[in-house]
Amino acid sequence: MPKVAYSEEERQQIRDDLIRTALELMAEQGIQHTTVEQIYKKVGISRTFFYSFFPTKEDLVIEALYYQQPKIIAYVNQLMSDPALKWHDAMSRFIYSCCKGAKSGFAIMSMDEQRMLFQRLSEESYRMFRKKQAVLFGKILECFGIEPSKKRVDLFINLCLTIILIHRSVPERLPFFVPEAAEETTKFQIDAVIDHLEKWKA
Repeated sequence: MPKVAYSEEERQQIRDDLIRTALELMAEQGIQHTTVEQIYKKVGISRTFFYSFFPTKEDLVIEALYYQQPKIIAYVNQLMSDPALKWHDAMSRFIYSCCKGAKSGFAIMSMDEQRMLFQRLSEESYRMFRKKQAVLFGKILECFGIEPSKKRVDLFINLCLTIILIHRSVPERLPFFVPEAAEETTKFQIDAVIDHLEKWKA
């Protein structure tokens, strides 16, 4: 017989489990291929109970993306504290890890997933997402020893996402790109961006 009453602590634990499970599945198989059913079944609750925590899948996706932000910062700090890595190599490895997404344990959105999420977000949720995105990328710049002015953060977001989206879209979404040169293209873009960012170092 299913439990009918949960304490606030139990509800918080279930909510955290849903977020962690969603993030694991999204990192492994992508946002589009991760279903609400997969998530609530893995946590061991019903569909109805799931929707008492998150009104839509998109609400859970956003929370999962927020949840992984400290993990991203921890990874950047780990790279920067590695004595075997030079500054350029640490930043290169970070951006390349984001390009790889699942292989690095990060949930990274594709072009289609970004478009889908944007279309279903409320105006308020979208503004909050942009705000938290800017805070995350500002912290990343700080970890790399760069003063995060708004102009720098905005450019850094666009440069990183451009590299990631192109890398993840060849050849399925960008069929006229040459897939055989995809890895070399990504490396070239990363090196060019880092050469520019190095001028910002304190």
